[in-house]
Amino acid sequence: MIHYHVAFANPLTFYLQIRMTFAVPAAAIEALELQLPAWRPGRYELQNFAQKIQRVVVEDAASGEILPFRKLTKDRWQVAGAAGRTVRVRYNFYAHQMDAGGSWLDDTQLYLNGIQAFMYVEGRQQEPCEVTLALPEGWQIACGMPQSGPHTLRAASFEELVDCPLIASPTLVHHTYEAQGRPFYLWVQGECAPDWPRMLRDFKAFTEEQLALFGSFPVADYHFLNQILPYKHYHGVEHANSTVIVLGPAELLMTEGLYKELLGVSCHELFHTWNIKQIRPAELMPYDYTRENYFRTCYIAEGITTYYGEYLLARAGVRTAGQYFAELNTVLRQHFDDYGRINLSLADASVDLWLDGYKPGVPDRKVSVYHKGALVALLLDLTLRRLSQHTRSLDDVMRRLWLEFGQPGIGYTEADYIRLVNEVAGRDMQTYFDKFVYGTAPLEEPLTKALELVGCMLLTEENPSASEGVFGFRTIVKNERTEVTDILPDSPAAATLTVDDEIIAVNGRKVALNLQTLLNDGAPGYQLSVFRQNRLLTVTLTAVPEQRFWQKITIEKRPDATPEQQASFRQWLKQDF
Repeated sequence: MIHYHVAFANPLTFYLQIRMTFAVPAAAIEALELQLPAWRPGRYELQNFAQKIQRVVVEDAASGEILPFRKLTKDRWQVAGAAGRTVRVRYNFYAHQMDAGGSWLDDTQLYLNGIQAFMYVEGRQQEPCEVTLALPEGWQIACGMPQSGPHTLRAASFEELVDCPLIASPTLVHHTYEAQGRPFYLWVQGECAPDWPRMLRDFKAFTEEQLALFGSFPVADYHFLNQILPYKHYHGVEHANSTVIVLGPAELLMTEGLYKELLGVSCHELFHTWNIKQIRPAELMPYDYTRENYFRTCYIAEGITTYYGEYLLARAGVRTAGQYFAELNTVLRQHFDDYGRINLSLADASVDLWLDGYKPGVPDRKVSVYHKGALVALLLDLTLRRLSQHTRSLDDVMRRLWLEFGQPGIGYTEADYIRLVNEVAGRDMQTYFDKFVYGTAPLEEPLTKALELVGCMLLTEENPSASEGVFGFRTIVKNERTEVTDILPDSPAAATLTVDDEIIAVNGRKVALNLQTLLNDGAPGYQLSVFRQNRLLTVTLTAVPEQRFWQKITIEKRPDATPEQQASFRQWLKQDF
């Protein structure tokens, strides 16, 4: 067994003191190597957690003799002379990252994601692990790992150890509900006043909807670990039998705006218990924590989960159809605002998460596996329902992924997913994949056609901003300076402006929070005075008739929906039209 001990001498420094103790067989031939993960499941980019490690010491636990070691890579250490000894590794870990994938220490709590802080012994990742926390009296622990003793947690392997984040504090509050006879724990850390009856009712409703979809649950219990902060924040990360959700500001938790975020991210992360934690791409079987784990199916792992995260809230009766459409319209706006959708496919965007998937990146380069992935999932769901008269849907695809791959612990491939979609559809769906997964075909027309099934349609509204809608550029005002931030390709602005231009005048009139007014008098062209790289230039901006940009696309119910379409709507959303 690998033993870990976590303590803190002064929480004001944010440093944890970590000890790792294990026996090395006398017959060991290979040199002892220790590895700290370089990334965490749920965020597919290298994060290089070794940046948070201070002062590594390796010693013989019995004698205290210092054992020599050297770094092989940025996060790998090789120890000499370890055979036949009980080795103790000591180091400090800087816990000062408050988000759902981070770790945090102060005088009110310890919040730890072990994936950042715990090394493993190469070749011994399958051994049981035990973690002992040195905590002040009166602190309790919220964690998906079972407690084997006071402040002691037990994991069957390193993967289980680092897939079970924990919060320890004297102010944790929790309530429990049951679904299919299994306990679900709602933990809250933070100064807030949850409406517990409402939360328990809503969480139970969407949990039961998910259990009904898949038919069974992968784990014996489940823990929602909620960090509710005094400032604005939004983040969630999935784990095997838990999730960490970080939201704020705390005083607004039960207001419509923040509570809908809590419901949405909680439903999303619970869906991940099946879709990515168990229904896992073959490329992630097992995780290799030392390097990028490329896979082309993140549009399944994240896109389908994003679709179901809001859709199931409506299907469970937790949110109204109108509230669901409002969230869906946000996804539409995020997708259609991004002109990178014409340049990169979903499959390639899945790979590129490891490149720059969580950063804005260069203009118009990439597409979101979350937003486009959700819309492509909606398109597939409605297509399967149309082909089968609602006897089959995306639910059937997900259920079969669970039964054929997730439950037996087999990784699925792209070909496996395509095969299941074809079998559920009862026809060859290769065109769907070629256009919308491996290609960059527009979604407007196919979504319009698919939505007819349920009596809905896409509406397109012109952008009222002259700079955005007519000329294709966006600005921001910083320190009374109007600066260009985005320019759409092939727009009038693309011919004359560049990002970072400072616009100081339009037709000789000074720009001072009045840019839209100055560009909106109907003239065919405008003379813009701009500073570019500290040089004053005058450029001509000319509108192109009938050409419009950044239009607003939304989903709405058709006012002329037929009784058949309204009935179809009820079958899809389980709500009256």
